[in-house]
Amino acid sequence: MLAVTILGNNSAVPAFDRHPTSQVVTTDGTSFLVDCGEGTQIQMIHYKIRRSKISHIFISHLHGDHYFGLIGLINSFGLLNRLQDLHIFAPSPLQHLIELQLKVADTVLPFNLHFHTIRNEGVLLDEEKYSVTCFHTNHRIECYGFAFIEKKKPRRLLPEKAREFEIPSHFYDRLTHGEDYIKKDGSVVKNEWVTLEAAKGKVYAFCADTKYDESIIPHIDGADMIYHETTYLNNLAERAAARFHSTSGQAALIAQKANVKKLLIGHFSSKYESLDEFEKEAKAVFENTELALEGVTYRV
Repeated sequence: MLAVTILGNNSAVPAFDRHPTSQVVTTDGTSFLVDCGEGTQIQMIHYKIRRSKISHIFISHLHGDHYFGLIGLINSFGLLNRLQDLHIFAPSPLQHLIELQLKVADTVLPFNLHFHTIRNEGVLLDEEKYSVTCFHTNHRIECYGFAFIEKKKPRRLLPEKAREFEIPSHFYDRLTHGEDYIKKDGSVVKNEWVTLEAAKGKVYAFCADTKYDESIIPHIDGADMIYHETTYLNNLAERAAARFHSTSGQAALIAQKANVKKLLIGHFSSKYESLDEFEKEAKAVFENTELALEGVTYRV
């Protein structure tokens, strides 16, 4: 199961009980933290996110509303005697910033902290059951989006069919990985006779801060769900472009052109107290749109 829990859905300034960007992506028992704005660890406590489950953190860019909560979270991990390694993927200046903060506080962590500098688009993690890739977004400073991709599961065995063809049980695992079975007399039992193809793995893409830019479409094309920023409503399109942000209609148009199945919108400007109009404007272009609400978990 691939799922996303929203911890923060506001832009730079916390307002109206909304917090800066942060979310947790969960797949197959593994949790990833995506961005870590101010207040993230309080939100994790509030929404009962198990901090010990997080071993990888992805920071999209170095505007404060996307990483000012990170040093506090790292320090808390140390105070709680965390032992497992922590991996941070981010643009290059972040390592220096965090190491300087730890140094001036004379903080010695009880766990290994690994920094992975993002320099180009491509694969960041490639594990047995999932992979994580990154792609450039069009923001005022270096900024990356992330795609979380479940790998296709093994084929599903049909035990009654396998028994019908007298296939020994010790061969069942090889059947789920696509092998045909060859009997002693040389006859072949085709794999598709005794298994079913597994469902395609799910894809979730976090599009980070960006002005309207169709160059991200190849990286999110056909995704099951994407998160795209909508800092402003459509009547402030010029302001959005000048500040390298998007409007609700622009986010919806990207979702439509990328043929995604579902759109979450967030990163709302603190000038707006009500969010209803964001959803209304986006749905006028792309019907399957939802507001990314804090504390809500969205299954992909």
